[in-house]
Amino acid sequence: MRIAIPDDYQDCVRSLDCFRKLAGHDVRVFHDSVKGTDALAERFADADAIVLTRERTRIDAALLERLPRLRLISQTGKLAGHVDVPACTAHGVLVAEGSGAGSATAEIAWALALASRRHLVSEANRLRSGQWQGHLGQQLSGQRLGVWSYGRIGRQVAGYGRAFGMQVWVWGREASTAAARADGFEVAPSREAFFAQSDVISLHVRLGPQTMGLVTAEDLARMKPTALMVNTSRAELIEPGALEHALAQGRPGFAAVDVYEQEPVLGAQHPLLALPNALCTPHIGYVEKDNYERYFGIAFDHIVALAEGRLTEVVNPEALAHAR
Repeated sequence: MRIAIPDDYQDCVRSLDCFRKLAGHDVRVFHDSVKGTDALAERFADADAIVLTRERTRIDAALLERLPRLRLISQTGKLAGHVDVPACTAHGVLVAEGSGAGSATAEIAWALALASRRHLVSEANRLRSGQWQGHLGQQLSGQRLGVWSYGRIGRQVAGYGRAFGMQVWVWGREASTAAARADGFEVAPSREAFFAQSDVISLHVRLGPQTMGLVTAEDLARMKPTALMVNTSRAELIEPGALEHALAQGRPGFAAVDVYEQEPVLGAQHPLLALPNALCTPHIGYVEKDNYERYFGIAFDHIVALAEGRLTEVVNPEALAHAR
């Protein structure tokens, strides 16, 4: 089979142990990112299967019309609205997805919280430039941690907060808050209190049509001038432009983000990068070796199963009847 793997930013996929699963197949790995139907159609013209790294590349009906050979889209992790599944089904293209433990993202969320509160990057840069201490840090112990959504990742972050001596509470849908209560965590009495009284808020909500713009400018304006907003989930969870405006107004006083509306961000072309009270990292929460081994390993297993005529675990099983 001819397999295309786009958006391997770090040029690391071939170095993974799980890459051996594709031995014998014709694999093309692309390290840059291209946009637009024409560019993508040219890149994927000969592909029988495409392995998508999260939602870095969008697959829509117009692109599928240009890919008559395509049989499978093997997604690393869960779909997030970037693949037109009904269009795939109509074209006989199977779509498969995987899952992970979420530990890598939970760890980067906590790393960002720690680094922000202790001004770690600024202090390290000061020392390299010949200076000494320049900020007064703030410990996390004793502060209020708000975790929005107690799912796979939120549960781990809440556990980190508890281990660090924070007062942890949770906000989210009823099923989420019920699970948090069952594990002994407090649930915020209201959305308003969650934003107004939390010292650190960490978002762990899945992006979908119902969660786009979930966090509003009004929510952010309720936060303390000393509060920290951490977003390692998806930028679109926050109302467009609201975080930049809120930081400029001083509520919250600081933000740490790992995700952006359009990625990759090149040439420092994002408004958050111009703000002194924002710590920004290039979506590295997911980019970790064990995480890649699991996610790509599952994606490659789906390709092997298709090649051997035994692929059944797909999100659009109705496409199996008329798969290419």
